[in-house]
Amino acid sequence: MAQRYVFYGYVIQKKGCFFQDASKIFCFSTLTHTPVFYQRDLLYICSFLKGYIMGKIVSFANQKGGVGKTTTAINLAAGLAVLEQRVLIVDADPQANATSGLGFESNDRNTYSCLVGQATARESIQQSAELPNLYLIPSSIHLVAAEEDLRSMERSQFRLKEVLAEVKDDFDYIFIDCSPSLGLLTLNALVASDSVIIPVQCEYLALEGLGKILHTIKMTESQLNPEIEIEGFLMTMYDSRLRLANQVVEEVRRHFGHLVFETVIPRNTRLSEAPSYGKPVLLHDAASSGATNYLHLSKEFLRNNS
Repeated sequence: MAQRYVFYGYVIQKKGCFFQDASKIFCFSTLTHTPVFYQRDLLYICSFLKGYIMGKIVSFANQKGGVGKTTTAINLAAGLAVLEQRVLIVDADPQANATSGLGFESNDRNTYSCLVGQATARESIQQSAELPNLYLIPSSIHLVAAEEDLRSMERSQFRLKEVLAEVKDDFDYIFIDCSPSLGLLTLNALVASDSVIIPVQCEYLALEGLGKILHTIKMTESQLNPEIEIEGFLMTMYDSRLRLANQVVEEVRRHFGHLVFETVIPRNTRLSEAPSYGKPVLLHDAASSGATNYLHLSKEFLRNNS
């Protein structure tokens, strides 16, 4: 899985320990963490550290179920894949909705087997046949027992971070689809992540649960992962005809300001039925409003990370 990088305008790929394009050969020094390249028999030391960026890990978390975590993880990943970004989804929910929603089936190499040391992340990755830039580590029903198994391990909160370390620089983005809880699995996802996307359903009760996930993120930041940040709040299941939905959007924007994505995801029939076909909405019905909205979100996400 070659990772693309850009150095002074040159698009190159990581192949083994080398970075190369048609005119240059780059060797990444494991001693100095500095890329060096050979050209016309001269050796240059290039301080291109801005170009050498490992994949960003983003969790989709909210302890309230049915707010659009899995839908957003699948369709944002698909949108980014269409925009030529290499994306890996890690299905960390025992319900395995991201796995089935992308048309995959679980096997003996899955998120659970990675967490308990029965498989590695690299050998568990499956590639989408229809979107070559989209990859998945599937879930398993055995994840139900993962929290009990993790408690008996040393550094149990860091297991997922350790698992993903070997593949982090193979992808532009790694998305973790969390279960609707704030247990040890979700904590593992937050510890492994650079940022969190919090889907918020446009209903009043959805606001009441925000305090718990924000408290969990704050505790994770202060004790286990000081680098974690909120990528953004995403308003989902929006119905412009309902005054309450508009009030919820206004309230969230008032409290969180620039942390709220400009893109709002309305309710959409095509979006709801796409998982039953095992496809993201972009493949199920590219002309639907759901597909358009998630493509807009993908572009906004890329702008925010440029």
